[in-house]
Amino acid sequence: MTIPDSTRQRAADLREQIESHNRRYYQLDAPIIADAEYDRLMRELIELETRFPELASIDSPTHRVGAPPVRAFAEVRHQAPMLSLDNAFSDEEVAAFDRRLRERVGMQSETIEYVAEPKLDGLAVSLTYRQGILALAATRGDGQVGEDVTANVRTISVIPLRLAGRGHPEHMEVRGEVYMPKSGFRALNERALRLGEKIFANPRNAAAGSLRQLDPKITASRPLAFFCYGVGLFPQALLPSSQDVLLELLERWGLPVCSEVACVQGVEGCLAYYRRVLEKRALLPYDIDGVVYKVSRFELQQRLGFVAKAPRWAVAHKFPAEEATTRVEAIEVQVGRTGALTPVARLAAVFVGGVTVSSATLHNADEVRRKDIRVGDTVVVRRAGDVIPEVVKMIPELRPPGARVFEMPDRCPVCGSRVEAVPGEAILRCSGGLYCPAQHKESIRHFASRRAMDIDGLGDKLIDQLLERKLVQTAADIYALREQDLVDIDRMGVKSARNLLRALERSKTTTLARFLYALGIREVGEATARALAAHYRSLDDLLAADAESLQQVRDVGPSVAGHVAAFFAEPRNRGVVADLIAAGIHWPPEPEISGARPLEGKSFVLTGTLGTMTRVEAKDRLERLGAKVSGAVSKKTHYVVAGADPGSKRAKAEQLGVDVLSENEFLQLLETASAHASAVSS
Repeated sequence: MTIPDSTRQRAADLREQIESHNRRYYQLDAPIIADAEYDRLMRELIELETRFPELASIDSPTHRVGAPPVRAFAEVRHQAPMLSLDNAFSDEEVAAFDRRLRERVGMQSETIEYVAEPKLDGLAVSLTYRQGILALAATRGDGQVGEDVTANVRTISVIPLRLAGRGHPEHMEVRGEVYMPKSGFRALNERALRLGEKIFANPRNAAAGSLRQLDPKITASRPLAFFCYGVGLFPQALLPSSQDVLLELLERWGLPVCSEVACVQGVEGCLAYYRRVLEKRALLPYDIDGVVYKVSRFELQQRLGFVAKAPRWAVAHKFPAEEATTRVEAIEVQVGRTGALTPVARLAAVFVGGVTVSSATLHNADEVRRKDIRVGDTVVVRRAGDVIPEVVKMIPELRPPGARVFEMPDRCPVCGSRVEAVPGEAILRCSGGLYCPAQHKESIRHFASRRAMDIDGLGDKLIDQLLERKLVQTAADIYALREQDLVDIDRMGVKSARNLLRALERSKTTTLARFLYALGIREVGEATARALAAHYRSLDDLLAADAESLQQVRDVGPSVAGHVAAFFAEPRNRGVVADLIAAGIHWPPEPEISGARPLEGKSFVLTGTLGTMTRVEAKDRLERLGAKVSGAVSKKTHYVVAGADPGSKRAKAEQLGVDVLSENEFLQLLETASAHASAVSS
């Protein structure tokens, strides 16, 4: 068969690309494409060589496993080759694998028992034990020759330097995977960021880079772990009958074995195991990219034998790729329900993590700059479980000429309000909190909440329907609702509608502090709202304040002052506030507070149910008298006020020797402190 020149050239290009990626993956620990893209290139080359056998040159990467070792380590020739595994990417391919095995050994009508285990995303190693003592450790390398990493492997605490128990061979070779747990990976990268060092792209790269350090002290400082999955050189006379029994034996000798290993029956058992592990993938403490099925009985393994680079009796069933390579077609900005501006990459659609992904978060402007993501870049996208897809990194070698640098806008792309940049914060926010359509639901929900305007009956589902029907846009619109507007809403009868209208009418009488809290100004909680109300005493005076004068308010620093000033500087917010006042919201004059604060410096904790006031009212009275109210009991707490059913806080107070006040004692303390404040004021 004549091979077209274009096919020869494509095969040559694929071999060159795959060898380059092998070198980056196995030697430099710096891959530039995702695993799924590498698998696609390899499968295309395999298909070409299968269709045109003359293309299968002796140096084709389809005959190799990995890449030659780097020169920094001594070479180790494996006494038995360390082969890789063939891959299956679908249930049908797993079924075909099982069918081929049964046909080859004449078990067409029987069921084969498999040992199934997670496919760890780490670095394969070989451990040689002589007289039960670890004598040699080597990487897989090219499958025939690896690198001597004995000194580094000895630093991995879970790998026994001497085998436990008895009965182990005088000379045996254990094979397994060195990996880095997810928690260790996060800690390693956090430390690198603090020190200004390079961070690792993923746990696999971190494990490989850590194991192949020339200085074992560096390896020892890294959180590496290990699971064994089989043996290489092992005396035939001592070999048990099956893979599952072998793993039990290795575990008895002190070698760590993955707890997720299981015996399964036939292809149905394999696929059920796959689905079970895939479902819990995100919860596992280590990264995996699939599961492995191995024929359990060694007698069957021997009959099935090997092909050039893999055993016939095992296959890796790959999960949908968590990472994939694609192109950034645009960068847009989304506005969240709290006003946070998030840059989002619009991508050329790619299948990753089991779904087609066409957009991924870039988190914030600092992340875009740090990763240097531009429109037109080729990037690696990651999606793990139900986590929102994110752009992991760009690939510098594939950046096109003229790739555009992204800049965050200074105006909200939804409502046009000014964008607020707070010193020390990475997230930019829209300042049009009451007006911005992107924030309507959150602003109305907060406005109606119990500690704000306390509008009973105005919950999330009703707010959704009011917004969908365009009956309200801002919090001010809820006071214009009519009974007829409400009774037409799903599951909202006349009685419910009238109850809501009564609740709206009641809420119009409030306090300045509650009103300020209800506006949802960033970082303005109940205590800060009370402090602002007490200091300015009128809304007009507060509206006239600038960021500098706001810092004269007790407990208001530069950050909070900046948020308050930015909120009221936005004309659209002031318009909604004016509409709320016009709708009838009012409050009694704020009482003038003298300098007398008799409970200044005292810390209180409230627990249980008070009969004479709510805990919110109790907290308000204490804070007006200068006290601090906390939610947790500690040695620094001065008093715990215990109402009915106080729970564990009272017991902790007694344990720490903190004074516990009954409700009557608390009321007496408030009366005494208030009288003292009045006396000083007069």
